[in-house]
Amino acid sequence: MKIIVGLGNPGRKYERTRHNAGFMAVDALARTLGADIAQEKHSALIGRIRIGSEEAIIAKPQTYMNDSGRAVSAILRNTVAQVSDLVVIHDELDLPLGTVRVKISGGHGGHNGLRSIVEYIGSAEFIRVRIGIGRPAPETDPADYVLSPFLREEQQTAAESIARASDAVSMIVSEGPHGAMNIINQK
Repeated sequence: MKIIVGLGNPGRKYERTRHNAGFMAVDALARTLGADIAQEKHSALIGRIRIGSEEAIIAKPQTYMNDSGRAVSAILRNTVAQVSDLVVIHDELDLPLGTVRVKISGGHGGHNGLRSIVEYIGSAEFIRVRIGIGRPAPETDPADYVLSPFLREEQQTAAESIARASDAVSMIVSEGPHGAMNIINQK
């Protein structure tokens, strides 16, 4: 069983912000598969999906980004999944807008949601789907940037990358992470 977690912040205030790209990708995956992410459990909104013959849990932690690990660790503790079954979808400052990359393990790269997950579960050996949001202008605080919505001229590119991230998750489940990397990381 895979655990697919989109990172973001709960509430209308953050709904369309760059930092919520992970939430948006999980929502897109749920829509594609006709699933709901409505059950409140383990400090997260949770749903169940099936990709091919594989059952998975999809989740959106409601603990705010900086405490995402609390929800993720509770989900892992209460399922038969291992850390290697965890797929985390998140925004990535170090990738240009429109870029999607699959990565197996690694550091948190300054991303507070990833940092929290690594601290709570005691491992960085999980799969990541990184959605590029680009870097802000030098005079812009990165914290303000990630909490801002995509600009009008960025919205189409952002929507396309969120859809690709959703597709990447399906490939990870059906083809394995290396197979997904071979396809997604080439684009």
